[in-house]
Amino acid sequence: MPRKKCLRHIECDPNITYYKPAGIPIKDMEQVVLTIDEYEAIRLADLESLYQEEAAKSMKVSRQTFGRIVVEAHKKIADALINGKAIKIKNKQE
Repeated sequence: MPRKKCLRHIECDPNITYYKPAGIPIKDMEQVVLTIDEYEAIRLADLESLYQEEAAKSMKVSRQTFGRIVVEAHKKIADALINGKAIKIKNKQE
């Protein structure tokens, strides 16, 4: 049985929770769901340019856990960009 996820520290909630390619109705699109953890990991690693060790401390997780989160987020974003899917940011921790 897997362990329960511990709460991660999220410094800022997203103002916008949906992105989609222009010109395609949302009803005709698949979507990728990015968790708030993945959103925060992308913000820290890519926007703030923090090293994984620093970013992990900020989120109060291990460096290995941070690495797994950011890899999964990158996969989801790449899938959306390459395959023309919408990105929904799930705005609460579960």
